[in-house]
Amino acid sequence: MECSVTHTLTGSELTLAVSGEIDHHNARQLRRKIDESLYYYRPKSVALDLSDVAFMDSSGLGLILGRFTLARELGGVLKIVDPSENVSKILDLAGTGRLIKIEKTALKGSTK
Repeated sequence: MECSVTHTLTGSELTLAVSGEIDHHNARQLRRKIDESLYYYRPKSVALDLSDVAFMDSSGLGLILGRFTLARELGGVLKIVDPSENVSKILDLAGTGRLIKIEKTALKGSTK
C-alpha cells in the first residue's frame, strides 16, 4: 500500500499528515518528502499527524526519530498527533512517548 504525506503551515507550525502504511518499502520516499518540507519551511513546531496510518513497522519508528532529530537541529520541536490505534501500540511498546510528545485530540468524525 502506498503512503502519502500532505502539509499545512499555520503560523509557525507545520502539520504533516501521513496516510497509508509506513514500512521499509516506502520509508525512504516518505522521509524525503518530510525533510523537504522541514528544510523549506523551517517551522518552530512540527505536528506529525498519524491518524490515517494503517500500519507501521520499525522503519516508521526510525523515520519518526530521525525527523525528531532533524526538527531539533533546525530549531524546532516535533510532536506526534492522533496516532491510529495500531501505531499507538508500536509507539507505546518502543517507549516513544518518553522522548516525543504524543497528543491525542478529538477523534475524527466525532460529534463533540
